[in-house]
Amino acid sequence: MFNHLVAAVHSPFNADGSIAPQVVRVQASFLAANGIRSVFITGTTGECHSLTCDERLALYDAWAEAAPANGISVIGHVGGNSIEDARRLARRARERQFAAISTLPPSYFKPAGLTDLIDWCAVIAAEAPDLPFYYYDIPSMSGVSYPIEQFLLEASARIPNLAGVKFTNLDLVSYRRCLDVAGDRFDLPWGTDEALLAAIATGARGAVGSTYNWAPRLYVNLIDAFTRGDVDEARRLQSRSIAMIDAMASSGFMGTAKALMCRLGVPVGLARAPLGNPTPVQIDALLLRLDDLGFTEWGARPVHR
Repeated sequence: MFNHLVAAVHSPFNADGSIAPQVVRVQASFLAANGIRSVFITGTTGECHSLTCDERLALYDAWAEAAPANGISVIGHVGGNSIEDARRLARRARERQFAAISTLPPSYFKPAGLTDLIDWCAVIAAEAPDLPFYYYDIPSMSGVSYPIEQFLLEASARIPNLAGVKFTNLDLVSYRRCLDVAGDRFDLPWGTDEALLAAIATGARGAVGSTYNWAPRLYVNLIDAFTRGDVDEARRLQSRSIAMIDAMASSGFMGTAKALMCRLGVPVGLARAPLGNPTPVQIDALLLRLDDLGFTEWGARPVHR
């Protein structure tokens, strides 16, 4: 069970826009040095729908080599609109001995009901029967929304390796229902960084997020403050998280996040079209804003090469 912070990592690109698997070694070393023990690859932060299947396989191979050398476990996101690609990715994840696999639902031809969604997941999960399988619920992006507590109840009979759900959905009532159903059987890592405090108060024990790439200490401190009963400090740190995310979103979150990683010494390149990228002036302004928010105290330590 992923009862800790899992970094949803960027897919690195060269200056010409091609995939850059050679950067994964730098990513893994950087994350390990900043306390990250698990990564979620080729998901939303990894621009999964902007990658070909072969590009994703190349990143799988790169992480399979770099992660163990840095004490990092890998969750391979295999989802997309092609079930055959998803099956191929699941097989590679199994071959590469990843810690788990996960899938988004198809988002163009959508499952017409919960049974169809479970059927989709079961076919993919069967390609890696010895790996824990996580459904990736993110209705704001996929446009697919079904009661996840019902998914857990019904899917467990069809998917023997069902381990839980990556819950990227701000509906805390639904999340609590899922936690009640899950008990100790299923893992429900939270997926919205700017609402981590609310999720922990609701019962979350782990989280997957993009901002854990460059600000893991902020969230470790937030969790520690809540655990020791210092709710005011936990609230203050969550407000810092929200302000950080708002600042980055003002110049396009994905491109700005990748630019920040580049400034920290991890050359993940630009975001792929149709996503935009900030100007150097915008990044300079962002860094000043992050300094005002205390980034030197809780931000990731840069790579010096």
